[in-house]
Amino acid sequence: MTSFTLSLDSCKAMLSISGPPRLARSWSRRKISVRCVGAVGPSTSEPCIPPVALDRWWGGRRCACVGFVPRERGMEEYLEDRMQRGWRSLVRRSVLASDKGAGGEVSQSRSPLRAQSEEELLSYVKKEVDSGRLSLSIAHGLEELYYSYRNAVLQSGVPEADEVILSNMTVAFDRILLDIENPFTFPPHHKAIREPFDYYMFGQNYIRPLIDLRKSYVGNISLFSNMEQHLQQGHNIVLFSNHQTEADPAVIALLLERTHPRIAESTVFVAGDRVVTDPLCKPFSMGRNLLCVYSKKHMFDDPELVEMKKRANIRSLKELAFLLRTGSQILWIAPSGGRDRPNPQTGEWFPAPFDSSSLDNMRRLVEHSGVPGHLHPLALLCYEVMPPPLQVEKEIGERRKLSHHGVGLSVTPEINFNEVAAHFKSQEEAKEACSNAMYDAVSEQYNILRSAIEEHKGLDASDSMVFLSQPWKQ
Repeated sequence: MTSFTLSLDSCKAMLSISGPPRLARSWSRRKISVRCVGAVGPSTSEPCIPPVALDRWWGGRRCACVGFVPRERGMEEYLEDRMQRGWRSLVRRSVLASDKGAGGEVSQSRSPLRAQSEEELLSYVKKEVDSGRLSLSIAHGLEELYYSYRNAVLQSGVPEADEVILSNMTVAFDRILLDIENPFTFPPHHKAIREPFDYYMFGQNYIRPLIDLRKSYVGNISLFSNMEQHLQQGHNIVLFSNHQTEADPAVIALLLERTHPRIAESTVFVAGDRVVTDPLCKPFSMGRNLLCVYSKKHMFDDPELVEMKKRANIRSLKELAFLLRTGSQILWIAPSGGRDRPNPQTGEWFPAPFDSSSLDNMRRLVEHSGVPGHLHPLALLCYEVMPPPLQVEKEIGERRKLSHHGVGLSVTPEINFNEVAAHFKSQEEAKEACSNAMYDAVSEQYNILRSAIEEHKGLDASDSMVFLSQPWKQ
């Protein structure tokens, strides 16, 4: 997920939009439930990811998807190039909807994947490569994901871990391969697909075994109850948050699903293009409510797609303005524009700085929607579960290293812009002050979560600003 920055002119233009947007098609076919597997258990060791056994897969013979290796290039360089071509090809086929209209249905052209063992599951991927239906790069990513997930779940100590791993990874492979065969195109406003296949529960069940609930905490749980009351009254809620992993939506939902299911299931996440174009990430994104945008960081990665991306962002702005005018919306946005990264010198993780323009433009849209709105600072600590690459990568297809770990979520009372602005003479100063106040509140909450989880202080890390609890125990 990522944030985006709206120009002031774009904000003003959104205020005059009156026509309803074109939304994704509804679903009427029979709902397919996803088997709920996984639990939480003790963390016993650091994850160990074995090397990808490509030699074992192809037994020393040349794979048809590799082809001829030029003499002037080494095998490693050549394979890397071929793998990146595979990712780029898929990304081009799965761009956001722009002039194409809203997203289409998910078609099922083959029987669901079933596997009775790890060997059978990985063998199926090999057969897909041999048949030419799957590139070497995606196969490499799938096997790497399998081993990483397997080690993380085994690390958790969950009962019947082997069954949990095989069941969840079989469903994940099935959904990933189905989308590669028939790519789903995300509309600007994507509604979570709950039937005929429940992508939301699929994501919940997949991430669930990675969360150590015994070492996880929620700060100020009562404020989420206040938010639900505001939503029932037709108000809008905007959560300005730091962003740590691709699993952030699932982490939030898992921590709130028992006490605040409406927030867990109805939150709309402002999502960058990478989580709706990366083939290993798309099926998980299909289970979330998303407002899809192209981030400034990757706007010019492919010159041929720049104009399409700009058109798609304009449509997303229209969708956002429409949602806010309808009311009863809860939105999550990361004003930093991307995931947090560790400090290069210390290795410590901390919320990335907020873009004051991004935050202020969202505030303006909320204020001009004609519906009461509430802006809350929200902090997330969950990077250990699925840490991003240390540096921002241009190419799609990042490596995913998963682990079982405690996570944290905290929110503090809303910040009122007018109260902050009253202390400043210029609007620009007020904008910066409001952004700083929001960021400082997130950072302070993050420190408390870090003290509870990483410094092992648990509930004793609570202070006058953040009261920590474990609501799933109640």
